[in-house]
Order: sequence, then C-alpha cells, then structure tokens
Amino acid sequence: MKIFQREQRSLFGEILDWMLTPLLLLWPVSLALTWLVAQGLANKPFDRALEYNAHALAQLVGVPADGGKGGVQFNLPQPASEILRADDSDIVYYQVMGPGGEFLSGERELPEPPAEETPLPGEVRLRDAELRGVDIRVAYIWVRLPLQGGPLALVQVAETREKRSVLATEIIKGVMLPQFVILPLAALLVWLALARGIKPLHRLEERIRARRPEDLSPINHKDVPLEVVPLVDSVNDLLGRLGDSLATQKRFLADAAHQLKTPLAGLRMQAELAQREGVSTEELRQSLAQIARSSIRATHTVNQLLALARAESAGVGRGLAMQPCNLVRIVTDVVRDCLPRAMDKHVDLGYDGAESSATGVWLQGNATLLTELVRNLVDNAINYTPSSSSRPGMVTVRVLADPFGQVLLLQEEDSGPGVPEAERELVFQPFYRVLGSEADGSGLGLPIVLEIARQHGAQVVLEDAHPGQQPPGARFSVRFTALRSPPSPKPAA
Repeated sequence: MKIFQREQRSLFGEILDWMLTPLLLLWPVSLALTWLVAQGLANKPFDRALEYNAHALAQLVGVPADGGKGGVQFNLPQPASEILRADDSDIVYYQVMGPGGEFLSGERELPEPPAEETPLPGEVRLRDAELRGVDIRVAYIWVRLPLQGGPLALVQVAETREKRSVLATEIIKGVMLPQFVILPLAALLVWLALARGIKPLHRLEERIRARRPEDLSPINHKDVPLEVVPLVDSVNDLLGRLGDSLATQKRFLADAAHQLKTPLAGLRMQAELAQREGVSTEELRQSLAQIARSSIRATHTVNQLLALARAESAGVGRGLAMQPCNLVRIVTDVVRDCLPRAMDKHVDLGYDGAESSATGVWLQGNATLLTELVRNLVDNAINYTPSSSSRPGMVTVRVLADPFGQVLLLQEEDSGPGVPEAERELVFQPFYRVLGSEADGSGLGLPIVLEIARQHGAQVVLEDAHPGQQPPGARFSVRFTALRSPPSPKPAA
C-alpha cells in the first residue's frame, strides 16, 4: 500500500485553480485599495470647505485703526458664527491666536500646529488631529499683520469626520456591492470558457476510443489545439513504432512457418520411412542421419530467424543499448569460435588486421549485435566457399582503422565463386539464395548483417575479392564510424 501516493488531479481542475486563485487573492487587495481611494475622494470636498472657511476667518483678523495700540482684533459677525454651527452631522471648531500666542477667540483646546513646521503666511494647510478623544480634520492659515516686524496670527478651523466617514462608506458600498455579483459571474464565465476550451481534448478522446484495436493509423491533427499537437505527434510516433513492431512479429511468424515447413516435412518423411516393416539396419541409419541433418537445419533456421527479429526489434523500439566496443576483440573472438567448423570443412580461416590495442578500433555500438554481424559474415563465407583437403578454401577477416578519418572498416574476404553483380542487392533480402548454389543455408545471414549495420549507421558493400580471376571470390566491407578516442579505463574496485 502506497501511503504517500500522489492524488491524480484533473487538468480541468488544475487550470481552474490557477485561474481562480489569483482572482480570489486579488479581491481583498481590491477592497483595500477601494477603501483608500474612497477615503481620499470623501476628504476632497470637505477639505475645500474647510479651506474656504479658514480663508474667510483669516480676513476677519486685523488691527484697530489706531495702529495696533489696542492689540490684534478678531470680529466674528453673528451670521458667520451661525454658518459655522449650521452643520447637523459634524461639530465645527475654530481658533484664532495672536502673534504672541495669546488666545483671541474660538476653541481654546484646539491643538496647535507642529512646532517644527515653518509658517507660510497666506497658505492653508490641512492635518489630522484629535480633540477630546474625537478625530478631527484641521485647516489652518498664518495671517501676516500690518504691524512693525510683520507678526503672524494663527487661524484654525476644524470639524469632526462623521460626514467623511458616511461618504466614504457610501462610495465603498457603491463599488463593492457590484463586485459581489461580478465575482461569481466571473468565476462562472471562467468555468464555461475553460469547459469550452478543453472540448477538443474530449473529442480527441472520443476519436481514440472509437478506434478499432487493429487500427494503428496516425491520428489526424484536425480540430486539435496547437498546444496538443506535440502530444498527438508523440502518440502517432508511438503508433508507428508499435505498427512496425507488430509487422515485424507477423513477418517473423510467417517466415518461421514457411522456413520450418520443409525441414519438418523431411523429418516426418524420414520418421515414416524408419517405421516401415523390413527396414534394414543401413536404411535405418541413413534415415536417422537425415533426421539429424534436418533437425540441425531447422535449429539453424530458427536461430537465424530469432537473430533477425532481435535486430529488427532493436531498431523499431529505439532502445538499442550502445556502449564503446572494441571491434578487433569482437572479430578475433568470433574467428576463434568458428575455427573448429572451418577446420571440419577444410577452410583456412584467419584474421589479418589491426591489433586490439591500436588507435581507432573502438566504436559506439551493441556488442551482442556486432558479434552476430561478424558471425553471420564468417558463417556465410564458410558455407559458400568450396573447399577440400586437397584444395582448401580461404576466408580472411580483417579490421582496418583510419583514426584520422574516423573510419573503421570490417572486411570479410573469401575464395568462393562470388556473387554476380545482378544479384548483389538481392542477396540481402530474406530467404534469397543464389541460383546454382548447393550450400546449406537459410538465406537469412546477409539480411541480418544488413539490419545490424543499419542499426549502427554503417554501410555494407559487396564486391569481387579478386576481379578478373576465377573464381573471383567475394569481399564484404562494413564501414563504421570510429570513436575519436578510446574510452577511459574503469578504476579498479
């Protein structure tokens, strides 16, 4: 049981979360910004009224006609006083202070301006303050008096913030209430748009589900969003590789059935002959020998078919494990393994070429498949090279390295009858046999060589080993790309 198994999520839910989450997070930010803007909007008209009242009261500050001998005067007419007190929601205060800080009129407890502030005559300034525990808004102005030295008088007008709060609340209500309707509507529209946006995925799913199991044709890009096209291409690539794999399997089964039919029929016939009454010991021995030869042929055919299927499957699956390989070591090992069979047929098998320690004999490849390639070349040469004890055939395998050109050449050369030029392409087709050849074989060795070479990006060339001579012989050349440098030796454990 997987305790920490990750829950599988829906693509629809994932996209919806990423779209709605920022919207929900930004909504409180929008509320805060709206509150600040509403406060600013609510302050502006009332601040202008305070500034007007401060200017009006400043005009009432003056000196008597005797040149200031009677001190600074402030005369507030009764209509003006009534106007200041006419507000039903807020309380309005005023204060007038003389040049020496003496109190002239108004509210004595009204807080004074900050001491560090530089007075500027004629300029109305605004500030927030507190009077008897109540928040107030204050407008104040310094008035220059027509006296010697130009002393300054202070005029302040203040009011409570009730009307401002009410107006700010109304503004917020007017802005916020529609948002409670707009937000769910926006979420609904996002959901509908997302549902419509992923409809092509649902149609693609339906098209794939409606397919027959044997239908491996590419999926059409019609009605598929551009973002999903790479996914469809990957699926089409997978379908193509799967189709190739199935085709390889079908071909293998068909070839196996076709090639095994003859040796199995021979085995059955020889078994029936051995079971006849009155069969002599010599006839029985011949039947058993024929059965042994047919079984060997069938086994060889099966092994060749498996090798060809393995090589083709490696290319179809694109999972061929590649690593640095020393071609000289692979070739010498194969030659050593094939020596007993060559000696039985009186074939002179040998190696001639670069040493395993030479430069440029390494390539990037699969050692198992490369061994199969070399083995099939050598087996093919041993099978098709006429040889006897009095006149032995010659088979030579060589590896030639060109470290400067990064070319690694594998050659197999024999003294056989060669291959006519018109049939040199046909011999690489499965089960093709050169006409007139009595050699025992399945016709799969060279196709295996060609397929493995193709997997390694190599070229196979067939030509006469000794042009103009009889027999001309055959020379198979496989051209690989060599590694620039041999792999570093692994440290000892």
